[in-house]
Amino acid sequence: MSTEDPEIFRKDAGEAPAGYTAWEASGLLWLEEAEEGGGARVVRVHDVQTDHLDLERLSPVPPTNFQADAFGAALAATHAAGAPAFGSPPARWTTHGFLGPSIRPLPLPLQETSTWGEFYGEQRVLHTYRLGRNQGTFDTDGDRTLFEAVAARLATGEHDTDDAPARLHGDLWAGNVMWTRSGGVLVDPAAHGGHREGDLAMLMLFRGPHVARIVAAYDEAAPLADGWQERVPLHQLHPVMLHAVLFGGGYVEQARSIARRYV
Repeated sequence: MSTEDPEIFRKDAGEAPAGYTAWEASGLLWLEEAEEGGGARVVRVHDVQTDHLDLERLSPVPPTNFQADAFGAALAATHAAGAPAFGSPPARWTTHGFLGPSIRPLPLPLQETSTWGEFYGEQRVLHTYRLGRNQGTFDTDGDRTLFEAVAARLATGEHDTDDAPARLHGDLWAGNVMWTRSGGVLVDPAAHGGHREGDLAMLMLFRGPHVARIVAAYDEAAPLADGWQERVPLHQLHPVMLHAVLFGGGYVEQARSIARRYV
């Protein structure tokens, strides 16, 4: 929905829970702070109300190779702006967040944790497994054994790197990068402190234009830790599990298949 102002895009909250618009706005403003250090551009917030957000209106264009390269480097700078801890919420936010479509956003735990493996295992893998179990998506004893085993292995720190907590977009599938004449612009975040490989893995899961170039430019600007390619499916496990909870279908077995690789 739009307002009478042609420069403003009004994003209605629909049936989203209370606080949803403030949550999204806090993430956008937190990511925007990284722009001063060369971070990726973020859609501007003009107004926040309980039932809608007024955002800068963007005019999409097809991306170029040059823009993809620039976005990869800028995303590295956004991540480098950092976060207080793995699992920390964005500034101006103090409770759990939301992730998923506004018609059915799911709760996103945000509790500061000292290591990525502990954070990811408990607040992403096991949390999403429980959501699925409660509605019958992950409904076998084998599911419980499988996802608990993955979380236990994560907690050992086996898959941790020396990366500090990054300032993540948190829902960086291709549709949440709007390409304009000035380059890629971040929209619709679920921003929090996490592992920088998570945003890249999401881009690679639901591939959009020039993903390979974006990742290559990122790696050149801020080299990724050894073995990052082998960890891509691990970082994709949570969004695939989330899709299984939301949509069912083939995502359920895809989540199980990924999890089996990391038991």
